[in-house]
Amino acid sequence: MAVRNLLRVVGVMERLRAAGCRIALDDFGAGMSSFGYLKNLPVDVIKIDGSFVRDLGSDPMSRAIVNAVAQIGHQRGLKVVAEWVDSEHTLAVLRELGVDYGQGFILHRPQRVLFQRPDGDAAGRRVA
Repeated sequence: MAVRNLLRVVGVMERLRAAGCRIALDDFGAGMSSFGYLKNLPVDVIKIDGSFVRDLGSDPMSRAIVNAVAQIGHQRGLKVVAEWVDSEHTLAVLRELGVDYGQGFILHRPQRVLFQRPDGDAAGRRVA
């Protein structure tokens, strides 16, 4: 959507931010994303696509990309999140590169979340 009408998207994002929302640019580096988005979109967080993160230990180009995204993100005052953090080595490299946050199995396994219904009953529990 951003590619088709960048000015409209920026306006919506600015209104959301004014209402107190924080906006993340997810899966950065994959698909149609570009550094132009980092320069022009009013985001708060950039999430580096896991395809670069998972290859940090074996691919110098992935390391260079993660480093560049982290540096540019910080230059813009953004928080930087790495996806697919699955080893202590990857975690150490991300710390070395200055990445702020990580998501992945080495940090925490997914857990079921019970949401509260308006009537107070937890989702997933049978209501008699």
